[in-house]
Amino acid sequence: MKDIIKKFKITDGENFSLKDFDPAHSDGFKKEDAEPVLQDLIKQTFDLAATLYADNRYSLLIIFQAMDAAGKDGAIAHTMSGLNPQGCEVYSFKQPSAEELDHDFLWRHYKALPECGRIGVHNRSHYENVLITKVHPELLLKEHLHGIDSVKEVDDAFWERRYESIRSFEKHLVNNGTIIIKFFLNVSKDEQKERFLKRIEDPKKNWKFSAEDIREREFWGDYMKAYEKAIKETSTKQCPWYIIPADKKWFTRLAISTIILEILKDLDLKYPVLPKEEKEKLDEARKLLEEK
Repeated sequence: MKDIIKKFKITDGENFSLKDFDPAHSDGFKKEDAEPVLQDLIKQTFDLAATLYADNRYSLLIIFQAMDAAGKDGAIAHTMSGLNPQGCEVYSFKQPSAEELDHDFLWRHYKALPECGRIGVHNRSHYENVLITKVHPELLLKEHLHGIDSVKEVDDAFWERRYESIRSFEKHLVNNGTIIIKFFLNVSKDEQKERFLKRIEDPKKNWKFSAEDIREREFWGDYMKAYEKAIKETSTKQCPWYIIPADKKWFTRLAISTIILEILKDLDLKYPVLPKEEKEKLDEARKLLEEK
């Protein structure tokens, strides 16, 4: 399973191309074998997350980016299901509010960062500012940007500055103890179509579907270019991207859980060791309890 990290990890975007990654890849695993493996991964992650909380040296930020119907919600629900809510919080970022648009594009995401010892999950993230805004640059006009009064003024230099802002933001977080895991759930256009049809056909899933989903599907090619460019520009050794096959949900969850677990293992987390004076107090407390 450790090989999954090597296969899907991008630390340098120079030669990166989404075409090199198969959305239906399952690494030789079979669906019927996945569930017990996933449960074991979740259990191990639960134990390490508890140690992360007690250790209180690091925080973990897990970012999920994907096209609609790629399975972000399900992946988050399954892979994080064994975690103690006390040490984990999920934020789903939708269209920015008027207050958020009055600040720089990183402001609302900075506010949602996890504290030391905690895990933060961002369902969509600051990357939306180089994804949907790149496909629909007219949205930038709502941000009150200095020197941008029309879409024509949004040039390559503007986007380079945004990528640089993101790299600097993430570097700052890592330098201050936040471990960042960035997942792109790579779903195929055909699989997205099938999932949309299921949402339409199943009354219990109708609420997940919107006519806007079909309109955005028309921009598939533009989104793929935007994702590829964003991953190219922001893949670093400190903050790599993981390109996760998403056509088979069971494998998506297996891959994500494996990567999270292995990264937690690499942190060499430990429970705090009490100083001698505190241990003596514990001994005194035990004696008092035993006497009563």
